[in-house]
Parts: sequence; C-alpha cells; structure tokens
Amino acid sequence: MLTPDTDLAGRLFQNIDFSGGAVAAVSGGSDSTALLILLKQHLDRAFPAARLLAVTVDHGLRRDSAAEAAAVARLCAAHGIAHRVMAWTGEKPAQGLPAAAREARYRLLAQAASDAGLGMVVTGHTADDQAETVLMRQMRAGDDRRGLAGMAPATLYDGKMWIMRPLLGMRRAQLRAFLEGEGIGWTEDPTNADEAFERPRARAALAADGASVSGLLAVCGDAAGARTELGRRAAGLIRSFADLPAAGLVRLAPPFAAAGDRQAAVHALRILLAVMGGVAFLPDMTATEKLLEKIAAAPFRATLSRTVVDARRTGIFLHREQRGLPPAAAFCDGAMWDGRRRITFGDGAGGLVIAARGAEAAAAAGEVEGVPRSLVRAALAAEPAVWLGDAPPVQSGRDTPGHENIAEFSVQPVAAPFASFLPCFDLAPARAVAGLVGAPAVPEPPSEDAAGAEPSCKA
Repeated sequence: MLTPDTDLAGRLFQNIDFSGGAVAAVSGGSDSTALLILLKQHLDRAFPAARLLAVTVDHGLRRDSAAEAAAVARLCAAHGIAHRVMAWTGEKPAQGLPAAAREARYRLLAQAASDAGLGMVVTGHTADDQAETVLMRQMRAGDDRRGLAGMAPATLYDGKMWIMRPLLGMRRAQLRAFLEGEGIGWTEDPTNADEAFERPRARAALAADGASVSGLLAVCGDAAGARTELGRRAAGLIRSFADLPAAGLVRLAPPFAAAGDRQAAVHALRILLAVMGGVAFLPDMTATEKLLEKIAAAPFRATLSRTVVDARRTGIFLHREQRGLPPAAAFCDGAMWDGRRRITFGDGAGGLVIAARGAEAAAAAGEVEGVPRSLVRAALAAEPAVWLGDAPPVQSGRDTPGHENIAEFSVQPVAAPFASFLPCFDLAPARAVAGLVGAPAVPEPPSEDAAGAEPSCKA
C-alpha cells in the first residue's frame, strides 16, 4: 500500500490535467521509478478514475535489459499499476545510436499511449538531465541560443501526443531520497557512465563541479523565456504579413523586409523557409540574416533550405525548389511526402504511385490575382499528385477505370520543423504557420502553463 506524499506529488503535478489518463515511461532507474510512484499517489488522490499505464521500452542494446523490464513489471504488480513492455526491434544504426534510440523510445511510448487510449506520456527527466542538456548544447558550435532553453516541460510528439516532463525542477538526489523513504529500490544503467557517449561525459563533468548545475539551470530559464518571447513576435509578423495565394506558395507583403523587429523577422523567415522546404531544422541564422538584407532590395532571387525566395515589388514569394523532389514511388497510405505533405487515400490504391505534379501538369494552373503565373506554376509543379502509369494525375476513382472505389486523395500540409517534436516554447509560431499553410491545428497541452505559453513554460 502506497503512503502518499501528497505535498510533493501535488506540487509536481498540480497544473496538469490527468483526466485522460497517462503513460509513465519507466526504465527502472531512480528518476522514472520515482515518477511512477509519485504519479500513482497523485492520481489515486486527485484523479481516481484516470488510468495509469507504465511502459518500459526495451531497446535490446544490453544483455540485462529484459531482466530490468521484468523488475519494473514486478514493481508495478506490487502497486496495482498496469505495465507493458515495448521492444525496439530491427537493425540498429552503427552511428547516431543515442539519437535513434531516443526517436524509437518516443515513438514506442506514443504508440503504447495511443493503443491504450491514453492522453499523454509522462517522463522522469530531472533538473540534472536538464543541466546536462544545456551543457552539451553550450559546447556545440553554432548554437543560436534557442537550444539553450533545454528540454521543454511539454512537447507535442508527431502532432498528436503530448509528452510531459514534470520533474524538471527536481534534483536526482531528492528523488532518490524519496524512494529510500518509501523503501523502493531502483536499477543502475551502466551506459549512464559510459563516456563514449556525449551525455555521460557531460554528467561526469557536472559531478566534478556540482555548483555549475544551478548556473546552467539559470541559463536554461533565461533562454526559455527569450525563445518563447521571440516566437510570439515572429508569429505576429507571420500573421500580419504572410498569406497563401496558391497551393505551395507563400507571399510576404513587401513591408516584411523592413520590419522594425529585425530579430523576429529573421526568426519568422527561418521558420517559413523550413516549412516551405520541408526540412526539420531551421536554416542557418547568419545565412538567413544576409538573405533578409538582400530581399529588402528587390528584385532578388535565391534558394535556402530547399526553398526558392523570389523577391519582387509586389511581394516576397516562397516555394519549394524543383531539385531534390522525391522520385515516383508506390503509394503508402498516411505516408509523409517530401517532409511537407501527408497523403491519405481510401481503399483500392493498388498500382498507383505518388510523385511531384511536374511542370507539364502544372502548366494548366489558373490565374491568381496579383501573383505572376510563373510562380503559381512553379509552386504547383512541386506539389504531390497520384499517378496511374502514364495517365494524367488521378483526382478520384471516378476518373480512373478499375479504381472506382478510390475516394479523392487527401493532401494535408505539414509544418516540418514542428511536425515531429513541438516544444511548448514554440507554440505561438507553430500555430501561426499551421493557420497559414492549412496544417492541422495544434492541440492544447494538458497544462495550463504550457497552454498559455508562459516564458518559463513550466509544467
């Protein structure tokens, strides 16, 4: 029987709505074990009807991983908590293993939550983890300081599942003291001390200089506030100056290039370049600053982050360049195309391929008032279409003998830099570009603070 520490649990979780239930990511280490027990206490008291599912991701990278997952299962059984193991199967990369494991972990956690009909994933990242993250990002050349905000307390994964990190204000030693008071043990992952990897090296450096943790957390808090505020200002510029006159074509009103808030204008342009080019990372800040200077003296034409920037007296136009578009490939329902579009179909898509529309098919594009037809055609040529052999692009099964059951395919725009991971620091610009290009609306986070996008973004 758990003895509730209602004061600690209440402080940690008081601003999060758990009515839709939650998945707790539990590896068996001290941080995630403490998270599980504290969350169980809080739900029993504040959300007794909410479901809690502990999920252990077995990456299959160590001999003892299955035994550690079994130990978590026994702990859960002892406390009446449902438990599931999700295995990372398939070939593991020879390089970039930590990043690949991280992506697999979040994918499997989100899958488990979705399968169980639960509303969020909760992880046990601590203040120590946050300090390590900020230290690693400080050491990387070229950081534009956005990364110094560290891990967000609320992050939207894959546009659907919120990942909450409510322990970012807690030190690991505090959590271990809590577990010791409860008489609950934990396992130690030997890879946490393997300095062949970047994070263990950062952890070792901080262990040798414990006073630096508070300084790094102060840097993190300042950077998070600055990032959130910059995002708000950039979102305001996007809403004020940008529109979508044709599919795949964004137009910025000429005054954008002379916006008084230069920092926000550069940030807005970086976001729009990434969205139109379908790339996950914002383009280089210095390159974008130089680009903004040049487009102020239109006419000017350049390419950055797979996006053509065509500055004219009537506007600054952005569209996907023709190079590097995906080759024709067999259709896969729900697949991401070019990092910019999610394609869905009805039944009966056999024999169909998806490819760029191309210049010939785009030549029939109609007139758009105030926009040169050449730009409309160039943008449309880079849009996806579904083809059946050499026939014209398929619009519906009614037009294609043998495919009468095909519903009209759906092309859903995606805001690439926010599609996989959307930290709550970036809610304002993500919502602005989603509204601009017609991407799905960003769901509200299950935290009042994150929903309001407070500068600290505390969960």
